[in-house]
Amino acid sequence: MAAADTVAPAETVRTDVLVVGAGPSGLMAADMLAKLGVDAIVVDGKDGPTRESRALVVQARSMELYDQLGLADRVLAQRGAALGAVLCFRHRVLGEIPFREFGAATTPFPDITVFEQSRNERLLVDALGERGGEVRWEHRLVALEPHAASVTARLEAPGGPVEIDARWVVGADGAHSAVRELCRIPFEGVTNEHTFFVADAVGASGLVEGRVNIRMAPDDLLLSFPMGEPGHARILGVVRDADLAAGGELPEALVRSRIARGFTVGYRSSTWFATYRLHHRVAARFRDGRCFIVGDAAHIHSPVGGQGMNTGLQDAHNLACALADVLVGGMPERRLDRYEAERRPVARKLVATTDRLFGLVTADTALTRFIRGRAIPAMGPIAIRLLPRIIGGPRLFGFLSQTRIRYRMSLTRPPRSQARDDVVGKRLPFAGGDPSNFDSLRPMRWQVHGYGAPADLVGSVAERLGIDHHVFPPDANGRLRSDRLYLVRPDGFVAAEASVTAGRAARAGRPEAVPASFREQLSA
Repeated sequence: MAAADTVAPAETVRTDVLVVGAGPSGLMAADMLAKLGVDAIVVDGKDGPTRESRALVVQARSMELYDQLGLADRVLAQRGAALGAVLCFRHRVLGEIPFREFGAATTPFPDITVFEQSRNERLLVDALGERGGEVRWEHRLVALEPHAASVTARLEAPGGPVEIDARWVVGADGAHSAVRELCRIPFEGVTNEHTFFVADAVGASGLVEGRVNIRMAPDDLLLSFPMGEPGHARILGVVRDADLAAGGELPEALVRSRIARGFTVGYRSSTWFATYRLHHRVAARFRDGRCFIVGDAAHIHSPVGGQGMNTGLQDAHNLACALADVLVGGMPERRLDRYEAERRPVARKLVATTDRLFGLVTADTALTRFIRGRAIPAMGPIAIRLLPRIIGGPRLFGFLSQTRIRYRMSLTRPPRSQARDDVVGKRLPFAGGDPSNFDSLRPMRWQVHGYGAPADLVGSVAERLGIDHHVFPPDANGRLRSDRLYLVRPDGFVAAEASVTAGRAARAGRPEAVPASFREQLSA
């Protein structure tokens, strides 16, 4: 790894995990590690949390992570909510996709939660402080020196050089990640040909309030997201070359004039206005020895669907659980191999999907102008009604909310062996009830679940494995079977299943009959 010349610090601080970067991903990792009892230090070169709104949407899966941290109620108390999305041609509403209706049976959090990045960061910083942790601001990473059982990080800080020796390093330091660059991990991908503008508008008019607005015109596109307060909205669009002033600047007044003329949308003022180019990139690997990367350090893509911050939060959650399994739970270090095996395919699929989708809606060709100007106005109302029936409303919700993510749980058996199963590798299906089966996930421990299975059987199998267990009534949705036992990981994913018959054999005194898939997961 490349290393900058620094003056040797007088003292070296030691920790189990060094988290570099205190954006949403780094703070999620730090909070999860603190909850799980892992000693960690968090550093960031900035002087404090992000002040701009930036990322806006917290999807259902991320809300479930906040619930595990005991923070969901705080988010709900401060959030705005988008109850659905409306498709419009210019100012005419063609139809609505009701997210809440589609997600009600999938998650306790069926709305699109509007909770901007700056608020996420403040929430997580406060929660970390309540757990006895803190962020070391204005600590900039300049070098990494790997050893057999640790990594020494050298940082520049206001009081002089700092040296931290950590068993593991988590790079959550954004698209220009120093950790990724010091580890010489290629960041492969492309830059979109278009430039985009973003405005956090105050006093917005002409939008459908409380909804994501998707507005089309033959030669234009506008997206907006509600930001909680009435008339406060995030507005995004494509910058045309003809709009740019000398020096490549985009006058905000020109944008306001354009969207008023093309979409009958206006706003009084903005708290943030910027232009940017979109990149679609995925790191060649998410791990280099004892160093890992998460969030924007590992992947960047378009804001379509509000997936970026959420994917980073889930990277951090996955990795924190794996690190705790090793550092606290005593699992072999090969447990950490699952992080890249599970999360990099998610990032690759997301980047490919958002790249194609954004390319389709922003392309300026005769075909796309015909689609936006003729096909969408004519067929949009029918498509909005039929799409949920063709794809399935809950299925569509699952893709957008990131509740349908699936991991390959066995790294030794071929992928086909998992394809027939409806549950293994997915996050635990929501079974509702009071208490909900999701309540059992808050302690973040390995556990055996039974849904209508004999309680004493579930308990005896869990006892043999030395982990927790929970018994629930039969799943009314039929996704969790009464003739099965389920092994659930601390991150809420179903790691394995076994038949009740196999559990009875184990209880009858045949310890080798404890399901092999359960033993495989618990031994990493």
